[in-house]
Amino acid sequence: MEDVTPQEGLRRVQQGALLVDVREQNEFDEVHAEGAQLIPLSEFEARYAELPKDRELVMICRSGARSARAGEFLKAQGYGQVVNLAGGTMAWVQDGLPSVQGQN
Repeated sequence: MEDVTPQEGLRRVQQGALLVDVREQNEFDEVHAEGAQLIPLSEFEARYAELPKDRELVMICRSGARSARAGEFLKAQGYGQVVNLAGGTMAWVQDGLPSVQGQN
């Protein structure tokens, strides 16, 4: 599966891709990329069908490992346009990209 930089991930989201965060709720509440949809990895196999097959999906977690696993799972389920955000939320925030801190 292709890894993309945070900047490339943001560009793809701005062009219509869906940013999918697979961390757990408490991690998401601390900080997340603006506009990310949360489907925790612990619920992923039960909920992945909520994701559209006709849109590119940019997978994100804390550092990139869990989102890569979720992305590979999606590809195995027939999702064609799936990329992994290298460095995850930590890299996204470090690069100063739009993020939400704390519960909103």
